[in-house]
Amino acid sequence: MDAGVGLRAKPGAWAGLGNPRRSSTARVPVRFAVEKFAQPLVLGSDRRSCGAKLKVSCSRKPAGIDKTYYSADEALVLKQKAEDVVPYLNDRCIYLVGMMGSGKTTVGKILAEVLGYSFFDSDKLVEKAVGISSVAEIFQLHSEAFFRDNESEVLRDLSSMHRLVVATGGGAVIRPINWSYMKKGSTIWLDVPLDALARRIAAVGTASRPLLHQESGDPYAKAYAKLTALFEQRMDSYANADARVSLEHIAVKQGHSNVTTLTPSAIAIEASNYKILVKTLKKM
Repeated sequence: MDAGVGLRAKPGAWAGLGNPRRSSTARVPVRFAVEKFAQPLVLGSDRRSCGAKLKVSCSRKPAGIDKTYYSADEALVLKQKAEDVVPYLNDRCIYLVGMMGSGKTTVGKILAEVLGYSFFDSDKLVEKAVGISSVAEIFQLHSEAFFRDNESEVLRDLSSMHRLVVATGGGAVIRPINWSYMKKGSTIWLDVPLDALARRIAAVGTASRPLLHQESGDPYAKAYAKLTALFEQRMDSYANADARVSLEHIAVKQGHSNVTTLTPSAIAIEASNYKILVKTLKKM
């Protein structure tokens, strides 16, 4: 992985398509779910005029995807960066990796929009494939291993497709087989300081985070301690990504004192700055 996008953030740097009991080998292929519901996000004739100081939606959204808004200036920057990189992508998928709560879904939707790709969250596809409404419930009813097996099948199915931006689960990187699937496309690591992640997760609660929801105590302290342990286990795996987007680096470059002031669009702009990644794509 080329570290040109930014310096690695150090821990604490800144303050239903099936039967829930079905085995992972008998699940409905995720390709069915993807092909049934996928609609590419097109930035072109459907785009509406962006007023100078208005927050605007810059493309029509497919059903099931929340609207993504950003300023006209940001829209123009994103459009230019997309035009620069699209010729090198050759319709390959883009996979966003990173710790839980790092913003992969929000940033992924923006990238999909400006690239004219479809967006998918691998966790949501696992939920649909096994017929259970949340990852936390899958962990509770089955096990982490059951979830990981289905996650790998989802990534395998997605890897045979094109023009997708995929937000992966935080632990998807721990299985080498998953990298064999994701490396058919391009991988981007959203690297967020653990302190910021812990504060974000503590603010919204840990109920949807099964790996953080086992102990009692102060939400921030509990989240920070667990995130630190998880990051130490996964950091080398995250480093397998083709490019890293360091939120700490972006904040410093923009003159912010911490990453919490960064907007999703600012992160997406950095993620679409593929000067380093394009060199990798040319070799593929």
